[in-house]
Amino acid sequence: MQNKIKFNDRFSSLYLFFIVFTALSFITRTVLLIKSLSSLDLTLWLAIRVYAVGFFFDVIAMTYFAIPFVIYLTLVPDKLFLSRSQKYILYFFTYVITYALVFNSFSEYIFFDEFGTRFNFIAVDYLIYTTEVVKNIWESYPIPALLAGIAAISLLIFISIKKLLDASLKSESTIKQRAPKGLAFLFVPLISFFFIDQSMTTVSSNNYANELSANGIYNLFSAFRNNEINYSDFYATRDNASVSSDLRALLKDKETSFITDNDFDINRLIKSNGREKRLNVVVVIVESLSAEYLGVFGNKKDLTPNLDALAEKSLFFTNLRATGTRTDRGLEAVTLSVPPTPGRSIVKRIGNENMFSWGFIMKDKGYDTRFIYGGYGYFDNMNYFYSHNGFETVDRTDFKKNEIIFENAWGVSDEDLFNKAISEFNKSYNAGKPFFSIIMTTSNHRPYTYPAGRIDIPSKSGRDGAVKYTDYAIGKLLRDAEKEPWSKDTVFVIVADHCAGSARKVALPVKKYEIPLFIYSPGNIAPRKIDKLASQIDVAPTVLGLLNFSYESRFFGRDILKMGPEQERAFIGTYQKLGYIKEDKLVVLDVKKETSLYQFNRSSGKTKKISPEQRIIDEAISYYQGADYLYKNRLNRQDITK
Repeated sequence: MQNKIKFNDRFSSLYLFFIVFTALSFITRTVLLIKSLSSLDLTLWLAIRVYAVGFFFDVIAMTYFAIPFVIYLTLVPDKLFLSRSQKYILYFFTYVITYALVFNSFSEYIFFDEFGTRFNFIAVDYLIYTTEVVKNIWESYPIPALLAGIAAISLLIFISIKKLLDASLKSESTIKQRAPKGLAFLFVPLISFFFIDQSMTTVSSNNYANELSANGIYNLFSAFRNNEINYSDFYATRDNASVSSDLRALLKDKETSFITDNDFDINRLIKSNGREKRLNVVVVIVESLSAEYLGVFGNKKDLTPNLDALAEKSLFFTNLRATGTRTDRGLEAVTLSVPPTPGRSIVKRIGNENMFSWGFIMKDKGYDTRFIYGGYGYFDNMNYFYSHNGFETVDRTDFKKNEIIFENAWGVSDEDLFNKAISEFNKSYNAGKPFFSIIMTTSNHRPYTYPAGRIDIPSKSGRDGAVKYTDYAIGKLLRDAEKEPWSKDTVFVIVADHCAGSARKVALPVKKYEIPLFIYSPGNIAPRKIDKLASQIDVAPTVLGLLNFSYESRFFGRDILKMGPEQERAFIGTYQKLGYIKEDKLVVLDVKKETSLYQFNRSSGKTKKISPEQRIIDEAISYYQGADYLYKNRLNRQDITK
């Protein structure tokens, strides 16, 4: 074997690295494939494509990973390379790199198990916000046992290749002899940087197959590189003037009038009849509360008795869609009333100050405005975003010891959070001011831990227990609020930030984006069910309509209660794919300027590709290109209205 592969020159250690890297990638891909079999619709030809494209990206990822090693092997002179110390340095780094690769395989499995994808923007966030993530992982998995297992596997791999490593340390060479080979190795990642991209992993219409054909390490660095995607470069576009004109037509209704005749300006006056209702507004954004968990949506596990009962006492919206799959997307949609733009959420972008926001509207009406979070608000850039967009922020650092019953990696328990919120509301009430607050919960999140004795499912039993505890805490919040003097003048809005998971065969599974919305204010708002198709971006305009507020608006959302059938639509997306739902059709805008149209069944969630209809595709482009244009040109900012 040594003679055939020639493990007798210094670059042979690089060949060993290649073998270990691709072997572990193959094993990881196979394990994830087995895990996904029920959703793959696997055929022999699809398996061949998955493994062939997967091997290609494994090799590309390996060449990036090996760059420092290639430079070292090329430049280090023989005197150092052939020394005794070199052997032990090589042993050490070989074991460390092997450990890192095995660790990556385990990490990919855990990540895939939770999100149904290889590493992506979420993984980037996890690397940035290490405190919460490390604590979360420690509380969720048997970390000491896993690390010991990884160490043992890495040691076995190291022992199996040790003799070949020794052979690589016995050859002499000059820099002139080494340079051509080193440059050849470096040429591959250089060319790949310019000509290879993640979209080439698309081997099927099945989203799982595309994820399996990717390489997790490559995806991770691709996500770092592409945290914001330029819409005009990658997506289907139309003439900006036509898009702006059409967007104004889509946003206009009989309740509104545009402030100017400029087609690039969506600023309009929302005029309400009657006296404004100076009611307090409390918006509870619930972590990962998919509609599928609620009894009123058909769940039989009795996980949400409080919310199920609330459905009969409130305005209950039964056909609302989340804009994305991450908390920051939900916060963006509810606070700014804008469709999701490609890449990361505006909440986490540089230059997100003074956006036209719900907070500024309420502040201008004389309200105390707060964003209240039970964790540390630097996570997902939440505190910065809210403090620069019309809100005072209250987070984990503002809780006193006696205000905390229970906490985990993500923050204090939901009941602690709600107790703190009530104390903040009392401050405003005692000062004679109405209040508007957005509260972000955390308990319905891995590690799914919460105070003992609240519900009949033990803590850390899984998602069902977390959902039921969150429901318990919301019920307690409403009961506790009833005891306060401001309760009769308060509107409670309860909505999810996003669904619990959207990994399915198709990239944008319409049914998985379904979330509940409750607007509850006994004596002020009559209860009824609303089944109009709507979006998270419609929450703010709907509540403002219920308050009879007149205001200038740059929102993309509209009052759901005043929507005509032809105005019903919703927006869903990932960091790359942008979806527009109209009637029973879904437009998907994707990179490489691709557009697709699907028909879906609302009950089953099944979708099938159909022939394009230019009218609905043009509407989708008008919304998404228009949102990107206004953001890039700072035309949806608060400061330009003053």
